[in-house]
This record gives sequence, C-alpha cells and structure tokens, in this order.
Amino acid sequence: MTGADSGIGWFDSADVDVLRPLVLDCLAVPRWGDGVLAARPFGEVDALVAAADVVLSDDEVLAAIAHHPRIGERGRGSSAAWSDGEQSGVDGSASGLLVDANARYEARFGHVFLICATGLSGADVLASLAARMGNEPAFELRVVNRELCRIAAIRLRKLVDRERQPPHRR
Repeated sequence: MTGADSGIGWFDSADVDVLRPLVLDCLAVPRWGDGVLAARPFGEVDALVAAADVVLSDDEVLAAIAHHPRIGERGRGSSAAWSDGEQSGVDGSASGLLVDANARYEARFGHVFLICATGLSGADVLASLAARMGNEPAFELRVVNRELCRIAAIRLRKLVDRERQPPHRR
C-alpha cells in the first residue's frame, strides 16, 4: 500500500493547525506532538509510529496521565472516544476489583494506573496492575511512558488510516 493509499499522505501534507489538536488527542504532550509534526513527511505509517516512540520526562508522563481515565471508567475530554474504545474489552465483572486495585495503585504511586488496554480483559488488566505494584516509583514512570507510547501508536495508526481527508474533531 502506498503512503497516499494508507492515509499517511493527508497526514504528511495537512496544515499543522489542523493536525496539532488531533495529534495531541493521541498523546497530550506538547513537546511530543510538536516533534511528531516537525518530523513530517513520513511516507509510511510505520515511520510515523517510530518517530512517536520517545522518552518523556517525568513531568510529561504525569501530565499525559491526567488525560486518561482510570481503567474501567468512561473517558472525558477530547480523547474520550479513544479511551472508551481502547477499554472496551475490560469487562464489567472486574469493575469492583478494578476500583479497589486502582485505589491501591494510586496510593502507592500518586497517579492513576495506566496500561494500553486494547485487547485486554479485566483479568489481564488486574494481573498487570498487581505485577506492577512491586515496581519502584521511578521505574514505574518509565513503564507508564512505554504504555503511553503504545497507546499513542495505536491512536496514530487509527488517525492516519481513516478517510483520506483529515477527520473533524468531535
């Protein structure tokens, strides 16, 4: 598939003012979004995803987390549709356990638990949360950085694979 056929063509050529809010809906870190936009043109979606995989500062990680709902909760803000779709596999049967586990995690680390939930069940999320409780706080921020980049990659792929025209913000 050529770049234009995959949707990357419109992304590579769209006005920065149109793209910036869309990119920031994928990951709400201005330095990251500006870096992605400055690196255009990509020509291929894989090149875009590779450029978007970066190490964020601790402050950027914490700021980005603020734009994500707790696992098991509905999203809010402009990226709510992304979050709701990504968490669709987390079944309601684990919701009570997730509330308790989220509270323990937040008490330990001082921020919400964040995981790339696409394709995960409630049991998968609970197992990951339990495993990560033993992490040191500084290491856990690096894990969260990794998860944020995984989420951003999925969102960027969906963004460029939409119609060949840039989508309108909801």
